[in-house]
Amino acid sequence: MFYNILISLRPKQWLKNIFVLPALVFSDNLFNYIYILKSVTALLCFCAVSGAVYILNDVIDRNRDVLHPQKRFRPIAAGELSVSLACFVGILMSGMGISIAFILDFSFGWITLIYLSQNIAYSIWLKHVVLLDVITIAVGFLLRAVGGGIALQVPISTWFILCIFTLALFLACVKRRQEILVLKDDAVAHRIILGQYSLPFLNQVISILTAATLVCYSLYAMGVGDSRVLVSKQMEWTIPFVLYGLLRYLYIVYEDGRGENPTSVIFEDKPLKCTVILWLITAIVSIYGIPK
Repeated sequence: MFYNILISLRPKQWLKNIFVLPALVFSDNLFNYIYILKSVTALLCFCAVSGAVYILNDVIDRNRDVLHPQKRFRPIAAGELSVSLACFVGILMSGMGISIAFILDFSFGWITLIYLSQNIAYSIWLKHVVLLDVITIAVGFLLRAVGGGIALQVPISTWFILCIFTLALFLACVKRRQEILVLKDDAVAHRIILGQYSLPFLNQVISILTAATLVCYSLYAMGVGDSRVLVSKQMEWTIPFVLYGLLRYLYIVYEDGRGENPTSVIFEDKPLKCTVILWLITAIVSIYGIPK
């Protein structure tokens, strides 16, 4: 039972919550133990709430998940975890996460509450509205990043916000594209909204978002406009890693046929994993190791 509950909380997907941490790194507070404690607490709050969201989504989608080649093995869809117990765990996790968030910072508490409300709206309604479905997913990532800054009470760059949003929207559109390819004739039966997307449209959107993400990150890294509030001027050295990472991801999608699960791709693809690590090392050295 406990194993099925843990699987339903999808701890592997909690990797997405690391979007809470950039504010800690880029605000020049990485070695401040008080800020570290606040960031880790904020991260755990989002892990708890996002775990509850995954359970809610599995409960609502259990009848459609049985048609999916991988999702049919999820505990709720497979009947290994009862709906009543799943709902209880979801309420408990979300309640704990939001309560701790309000204790950490009142404004941050509202961010987690908005995140939960948005995801409930997504599970019930927004995922059936074309374009709003992927935009809602991207907003979820944006709330994590903004929440990380609010929890620490540090300023947040406009370019940083736009970069997170375009990157998250890029990943969401790739996910939709790969779902259409993997599910084929069963795509609409599993997710109704897939019937309103076409591969040519998604391919074009993905191309636009790739360019937008690179431009926004480059402007942020070079300290254009208000981006100096959270960045060192030497951050431009990280741009090549972001460029390669985007191109590598596109290669994985178009040549290898993967990308339906972004988290799995990052864990399984060694070149992409190495790129993320090198980007992080370069960013830390740029901010903390190079005289400004």
